[in-house]
Amino acid sequence: MEFQITRDYRNELLNRREVHFTLTHDGATPSRAQILGKMSALMNASEHLIVLGSMKKQFGMMELRGVARIYDDEESLKRTERDYLVKRSAPRAAGAE
Repeated sequence: MEFQITRDYRNELLNRREVHFTLTHDGATPSRAQILGKMSALMNASEHLIVLGSMKKQFGMMELRGVARIYDDEESLKRTERDYLVKRSAPRAAGAE
């Protein structure tokens, strides 16, 4: 799994970084949890402050394009993001699998 950051900009109004990325992978498409973990390590941010937005994969290609929003604090995240997106991007508990 290889990340390439295509656009990274700061949105001061919403207290977040907006990162557009291209992910190249072999085999099956990585899960949201795997992408979240890799993005967290790559951007040096807590998994709880990252929300994965749209992720699109073109048929037959081993490439995925997506958007991640990295917030400065939890208050800004809760004020801006919709609840279902926060739940979808939340890291899984260790015993929940």
